[in-house]
Amino acid sequence: MSLERHLVLFTRYPSFGTGKRRLAAGVGNTTALRFQRVSLSHTIRRLGGDQRWRTWLAVTPDRSGPWPGQSNVVQQGKGDLGQRLARVSSGLPRGPVLIIGSDVPGITKELVAEAFHLLGGHDAVVGPSADGGYWAVGLRRRPRLINPFRAVRWSSPNALEDTLANLRGHSVGRLSSLDDIDDVDAMRRFPDWALLHASRHGDDR
Repeated sequence: MSLERHLVLFTRYPSFGTGKRRLAAGVGNTTALRFQRVSLSHTIRRLGGDQRWRTWLAVTPDRSGPWPGQSNVVQQGKGDLGQRLARVSSGLPRGPVLIIGSDVPGITKELVAEAFHLLGGHDAVVGPSADGGYWAVGLRRRPRLINPFRAVRWSSPNALEDTLANLRGHSVGRLSSLDDIDDVDAMRRFPDWALLHASRHGDDR
């Protein structure tokens, strides 16, 4: 039986002075908000129309918007990041789930497809980032659901290590390392981020 694949963009509604606080501390609230808007729009446009998976927006605050009209929107709900990730990953229809942020300029359809391919033979998949966290986490969700998000030290160099510890004893596939833009140092490594909203032939790769 073929199960539907679910790609989840975990995102906060872009608004001035909320979210991306580490980034805002280095570049200011105005630039941080602009990055949020550009990166979210770019990610939805690049990945959202692919028929190989169903794209969802997992949003916070729960009552926020408007969101893009073609998106399937689910609420993250209350709790810390681990509780919200666990809630969303367990609440979707049957099939493998891949969760990514909306702040990863290097994301491509090929990487998403590779992640789902790995989930065909592994219980979970992770995409590491340079800061010790990860830009992607995926779960096969069969024959049972695993929760790798307990007691993770979020926003620290230990986030990936803690998540992998929760996955000990399970098969884990690895994706290439990518930067997620959480602070000014990460933004400096991707100086062309402001061009992402421009229409280019390469956007559909």
